[in-house]
Amino acid sequence: MEQTNPTPKWKVELLDWLKSFVLIGGLTAFIYVFVMAPYVVQGRSMESTLHDRERVIVNKAIYYLKEPQPGDIVIIHPDATGDNWIKRVVAVAGDTVEAKNDQVYVNGKPLSEEYLVENKLKTSAAGVTLTEDFDPVKIPEGSVFVMGDNRNNSMDSRVIGPVQLDHVVGRAEAVYWPLSQIRLPR
Repeated sequence: MEQTNPTPKWKVELLDWLKSFVLIGGLTAFIYVFVMAPYVVQGRSMESTLHDRERVIVNKAIYYLKEPQPGDIVIIHPDATGDNWIKRVVAVAGDTVEAKNDQVYVNGKPLSEEYLVENKLKTSAAGVTLTEDFDPVKIPEGSVFVMGDNRNNSMDSRVIGPVQLDHVVGRAEAVYWPLSQIRLPR
């Protein structure tokens, strides 16, 4: 009769721990890459909605299910530099967007931008316009037109053109830092 040596208890325990760490690490990586991730707002282009150094949770899964909608605050990856920008979707594929006399028009209709009230008051008091005029731009299929809320301090589709959907990383869902400023940006 042959006798087998059982695996020492510490080895079984170590293997269980390693399996747990691999599973947790894989799940965390999956969530970070495909579902949601943190993002640090860099710069003033989205003031007064979002402020420099605030941190937001980005929903990366949402645009697997549907396309960005006007008003969505999105993280875009506009070029090969590796930088991500945060902007607001103003128009989508098939729309024509333009600005005249400090008013944005989409398909010939004035765009209601309640989120710009504070910025318009500031620029009006300073005697400048918030949104400089630009000629009509037709948004091609598979693209969106994005602008920062702080229009005088924003590099956006007025300069880089419409952004392709595969360059849209996700939608900003919530500000989580600083703790005193937790909110849903809209």
